[in-house]
Amino acid sequence: MTLNKLTLGDFTVYGLRDGFFYLDGGAMFGVVPKVLWEKMYMPDSLNRIKMSLNSLLIDTQEKLVLVETGIGENLKEKFARHYSIERKPGLLGELRQKGYSAGDINYVINTHLHFDHCGGNTYKNEQGRFVPTFPNAEYIIQKGEWEDALDPGSRDRPSYDINNFLPLKEHGQLKLVDGDSEVTEGVKVVLAEGHTSSHQCVKVESQGKVLFFMGDLIPASSHIHLPYVMSYDLYPVKTLENKEKFLQKAVRNRWIIAFNHDPEHFFGTISKTEGKFLFSPLNNPA
Repeated sequence: MTLNKLTLGDFTVYGLRDGFFYLDGGAMFGVVPKVLWEKMYMPDSLNRIKMSLNSLLIDTQEKLVLVETGIGENLKEKFARHYSIERKPGLLGELRQKGYSAGDINYVINTHLHFDHCGGNTYKNEQGRFVPTFPNAEYIIQKGEWEDALDPGSRDRPSYDINNFLPLKEHGQLKLVDGDSEVTEGVKVVLAEGHTSSHQCVKVESQGKVLFFMGDLIPASSHIHLPYVMSYDLYPVKTLENKEKFLQKAVRNRWIIAFNHDPEHFFGTISKTEGKFLFSPLNNPA
């Protein structure tokens, strides 16, 4: 069984899941032929594959940091049906199972503002207004991503919903950063363009041990091979460059890596053999 909790120096890191959704398999693997990617994911009758909505909860002993908020509950019926969304118990339910509440979170990090990464940022209250889900948290977003989300291009316009992020500014809980930036001691956002122009990853470090959350730079362990780049990426050549850069660092420095959409694995390590990057999951003891 895959590991969903680990100790990283003085920190505890949990893998949480807002649920699952289904995406077009061809779009998830770009130029890679179906005959190759279907060996890893068998598509349904609509050519879709099951992807996970993974988040991280980082307990530094001083602060609680939540990375990604999943797809959330702000879903129209047609939208939920199109993606066959499964959300039980959802992110908040998983937090409660770990003994935490929404009010406990100090920081929320969104790698970017597509609906499947920040949909749980907000919820609709009894007055019908969208308000932040995590009332005591500061939300950390790249300045460039914020600007793109407010005025998206025609290609990725459907991926943004202002109800997922505009209320953060209205309630004074938004912090925009420009490039690499420390969130709190031991937790840093790292600019990793490609999927969007200002996509960010998250580096967690304690007692010399490092965990690196890939976001949509490498959405799942199946995307470790360099040419496996999503059609959703706005800048695929930049994705390729950053993939290689951070995978080399992961091998050289023995990082633990974490995935946003892997339906089986939260955490793993990377090695390199005969010029190819290989993934090894961190599993619970048998």
